[in-house]
Amino acid sequence: METTFLGIPVVQIISVLSFVAAFATVVVIALPFLQRDHKAARLRTISRAREELGRQQREAAERRVGARWRPKRSVNLMRRIVERLDLERLISPKGLKQMLSRAGYRQPYAPQIFVGLRVVLAVGLLLGALFYLNVVIQTELAVVQRFAILIAAPIVGFYLPQILVKNAVTKRQKEMQLNFPDALDLLVISSEAGLSIEAAFQRVTNEIEDSSPILSEEFGLTTAELAFLGDRRRAYINLAERTGLPSAKSLAVTLVQSEKYGTSVSQALKVLSQENRAERLSMAERKAAALPAKLTVPMIVFFLPVLMVVIMGPAIIKINEL
Repeated sequence: METTFLGIPVVQIISVLSFVAAFATVVVIALPFLQRDHKAARLRTISRAREELGRQQREAAERRVGARWRPKRSVNLMRRIVERLDLERLISPKGLKQMLSRAGYRQPYAPQIFVGLRVVLAVGLLLGALFYLNVVIQTELAVVQRFAILIAAPIVGFYLPQILVKNAVTKRQKEMQLNFPDALDLLVISSEAGLSIEAAFQRVTNEIEDSSPILSEEFGLTTAELAFLGDRRRAYINLAERTGLPSAKSLAVTLVQSEKYGTSVSQALKVLSQENRAERLSMAERKAAALPAKLTVPMIVFFLPVLMVVIMGPAIIKINEL
């Protein structure tokens, strides 16, 4: 007689349980292979997003830089001049490339243009001085005066591009220094809102584009470097080197230390932002304190003679009428 359990044959129950156990074993073994790796998918998505962001930032930076200066014929001419005169050693120093980068000229051919322009201006002003002395002026000049003009002309032409580039560097740094505290405030707000440091830099880049295009360009380049550089600390250091600002160097050191020791980025940025605002206020107070001393000479030269004329003019007129 067949054994039953609750009216069901035991053999049938054992068969069903064996089938269920076998099916469960197969599912447990196959499930890790069938299940999608959501973490890897998210990492791939983030990686693609960072690459796309870096590409967009690089293209935008190239458009901004390239729109200012695309002298294709000049590039070829300057390259030929540099190669013919063997002036490559003047291009190699790091300080030259750094100075041109801080002035906003980051094209690969910028050092060649700079060196070639110095040579062309020196030779051109020398030829112009010769033409002026021999053709334009009719009076005879002393030999010393002619020699001084011929010596001064190429010297001025050789150092004029360097002076202009240094003035451009100073102008850019003044504008960036003026708007840097506002950018730091936006960076603090973005980081406290939960954005990553890459997203925070991108947000600041978009927000300050109208008020400070130069600082927006620098932050945009940093955003692109954060997206495609393996070491994010290198991107922060590059920002400090490109701008040459003490504030940017402090920001780079703060972010590097926060990343190294795991401290709060938003808190460190908040302290740095307060220091920058205090420094800007102190600078404004120093300028205001120096204003009376600077106004003394203009007042003596321009205001005092007019005041004397207004006071003594009627009296002099009356005396002449008598």
